[in-house]
Amino acid sequence: MAETRSTTIALPAIVDLDALDTVRDKLIDAVESGPIEVDASGVERVSTNALVMLISAGETARRNNFEFHLAGASQPMLSAIDRLGFGSSFSGMMKG
Repeated sequence: MAETRSTTIALPAIVDLDALDTVRDKLIDAVESGPIEVDASGVERVSTNALVMLISAGETARRNNFEFHLAGASQPMLSAIDRLGFGSSFSGMMKG
């Protein structure tokens, strides 16, 4: 059986309403294709909508039996997750 290759999606420094369409389009394709790793190491600011979108993408990937990981989340991203009370939603997808 062929190994499914992981897709890596790097989040931009500012993940706000202007960036959501681009990130969403990448996630839509990826959650149907295989395992996903979202590189969040360069995030300086993230909107609530972006965090909700990542939670939704993670749930969709799991429904499709694919792994979904958030790798190297920056301190601003971790602070936003904590401040908004999304810690439990992200706990299973954090990597590194």
